[in-house]
Amino acid sequence: MIKRILIVLLLTLVILGGLFGFKFYQIRQAESLVKPPPPAVVAAATVKEEQWPSALTAVGSFSPVAGVNVSNEVIGKIKALHFQSGQSVAAGQLLLELDAETDRAELEGLQAELQLAKVRLQRSEKMLEKKYVSEADYDQHAAQLQQAAAAVQAKRTRIDKKMIRAPFAGELGIRQINLGQYLGEGAAIVSLQQLAPIHLDFTLPERHISQLAKNQAIAATVQAYPGEVFTGKIVALNPGVEQDTRSLKVRAKLDNKDKRLRPGMFAQVRIESGNPRPVLTLPDTAISYNPYGNSVFLIEPNGQDLTVQSRQVVTGQSREGRVEIVSGLQAGDRVVSAGQVKLRNGMPVTVDARPAPGERETGQ
Repeated sequence: MIKRILIVLLLTLVILGGLFGFKFYQIRQAESLVKPPPPAVVAAATVKEEQWPSALTAVGSFSPVAGVNVSNEVIGKIKALHFQSGQSVAAGQLLLELDAETDRAELEGLQAELQLAKVRLQRSEKMLEKKYVSEADYDQHAAQLQQAAAAVQAKRTRIDKKMIRAPFAGELGIRQINLGQYLGEGAAIVSLQQLAPIHLDFTLPERHISQLAKNQAIAATVQAYPGEVFTGKIVALNPGVEQDTRSLKVRAKLDNKDKRLRPGMFAQVRIESGNPRPVLTLPDTAISYNPYGNSVFLIEPNGQDLTVQSRQVVTGQSREGRVEIVSGLQAGDRVVSAGQVKLRNGMPVTVDARPAPGERETGQ
């Protein structure tokens, strides 16, 4: 009997111990859930004051000094082609001929009528001297001669328009027509672009107008030729500022003698405009670019900890991976340069001791 009681007591203790252990596990799990998360690990960068050359930067696009889609003024069937796609042509060079046999035959008839009108007028002139015809008859014959001459000239002009020529020297694009094809009026035949020299169009904010002038030197770089700098001069400034963007349109001209720059290519434009100036800078990785404004996460002390606060900033020019800070920060401020995605205002952070992305010594 006693043995049975001991067994029951032992089982009871085991069950109670299991229940207490499970409850203790639940309490520890609940405590872990309400425990604040550890500080986010971020990289930090310091706002530095640097001496930057007084230069204006912009993004521009190349356009031809002269460029057209060659087309025909009169209808007709292509009789002969005198060019190939991608060919260089001179001003006035014959590109193609439209069939003009009918026009030439009609021209011969008109020339015969012109000759007859001349003979009639000569006879009328002699008869007028002898008063055999009236002045009205003479005037009529003179008018007929003028009409015949005009008809001949019109036909010659039409025949000439069927000889389609390059309006200026340049580079032809890809041919859009074929031999024997019937062309309606204004059909696209081939693109013609003058590549040397070439224009570079870009815009700058209105606050920089005082730093711009005609014949001012510019430097341009393009992705197609990394490391190369192409130079030119400003040739035109738009007289007015664009109302919607508050910016000024600027046009520069580059020699482009080797014809490597092509219309439509984008370029980074740089205009030196004076002595070096002090600027506050940050690595571009520290800036969060948004449609409603650019911002950074400012690192601030909070007792023994560090927290972050979002701060709106106004940015300026970019240079070698760093961005000018026009307003919103001061020299010496520390901001997050990597790891911004997971951050919220007031969150605690720990700064990674490794060098921040984009950090370098001032003045480099």
